[in-house]
Order: sequence, then structure tokens, then C-alpha cells
Amino acid sequence: MSKILLIDDDEKLGDLLKEYFSRFDLDLTAAIEPAGGLKLLESLKPDLVILDVMLPGQDGFDVCRTIRKTSSVPVIMLTARGDVTDRIVGLELGADDYMPKPFEPRELVARIQNVLRRFADTPTSKTELNYDGLEINTERRAVKLDGKLIELTTMEYQLLLLLAQNPGKNYNRDEILNELRGIDAQLFSRSVDILVSRLRQKLGDTGKDQRYIKTVWGTGYVFLGHEA
Repeated sequence: MSKILLIDDDEKLGDLLKEYFSRFDLDLTAAIEPAGGLKLLESLKPDLVILDVMLPGQDGFDVCRTIRKTSSVPVIMLTARGDVTDRIVGLELGADDYMPKPFEPRELVARIQNVLRRFADTPTSKTELNYDGLEINTERRAVKLDGKLIELTTMEYQLLLLLAQNPGKNYNRDEILNELRGIDAQLFSRSVDILVSRLRQKLGDTGKDQRYIKTVWGTGYVFLGHEA
């Protein structure tokens, strides 16, 4: 049974979703304020976090930023404002998906299952990939840069693995969206560029001479690393 952590100040929503989720082998634990949610994140070690943007004392963006300092757990954000800008900000901070409020519980379950599937199922013939100081362990889903472990979100990891498994191959944005499954291209026309930018920052690949990911202007992205 997958463990789900909900951080939302609507206590009734937590009660409703807990009962509903149990039908789909999802065990929900709810927190109604950020501090309690972050404590549960440490003790519960959930498989996925559902995080509301509008929270008392500290908004969901700040909470997501705090989570990403120590954890790569998948995060689905909820927003009642329906603002595309909010969704883009959430992606930039490391959210893996977004749901506008109000929502159908069955759709939320489908999104959860999709994100968990992306996190769990990453086929590869190698368990270790090594490129010029970049190490990717596909069994432990661990990424090291020059020997130092770096924290990646689900989508960042999936993107890096997609590119690293096919060095020299030019992927356009539509191909990346299709491969990663789960970003709505109509809602997030900038999502691939945002994702690449975030990944580059974590890889220290932001200078003019990219070490790993090169932009092919007007086309897409290509992985440059040479296998060690």
C-alpha cells in the first residue's frame, strides 16, 4: 500500500480522501498546517505528497521549496486559484504535477497512480551510468555529481535518465513530453524548458559551454556526456 501525505488546511477534505483512497490501496495521512506536515514527512516517509498552495502561515510554494531541500519525494500541488502562473512556479520549485480545485477524487487518484508509476518504472539495461563525473544509479535512483549526491525531483530524474541513456540524440519538446508522460503540454507550454533549466542548475551546467545538456536552438535538447 502506497503512503500518501496530504498537507491541506481543509480537515474535511482529508477525511473524505482518506476513505476514498483506501479503495485504491492508498493510505492517506493528513496534516492541516505546514509545520505538522513537514514533521510527518520526516517520520512517515510517504511515497507521495499532496500539497495545497493556500496554507495558513506558510504557502505551499514555500513548503515545496523546503521539501526539495532534503527530499525528492513526488509532489502534487493543489490550487484553487486556477492560475497558470501558479502552476509554472510550482514546476520551477520541483512539483511533479498540478491539480486545480475543485477536483474529482477519481482524477486525483489517477494522477497519483501516474506519478508513482513514473517514479517506479524506469526501464534500463544498465544499473550504473557514468559520464564525466556524473553517476546515475538506476536501482537506487541516486545521482551523484563529482562524487556528491544531488537531489532531483521525479521529473528531473526521468529527464536526465532519458537523455543520458541516449547521448547524442536530439529530443524535441514534444518527444520529451511524450516520454515523461504526465505534463499537460497545452497547460504548460514552457514546462520542458523549465524542467531543463532546473536540471541544469542542479548539474552546475549553466555556463556557455554546457557540460551535459546542450540546447539545439529551434529544435530541442541533446546529451553531451561521454561515457566513462
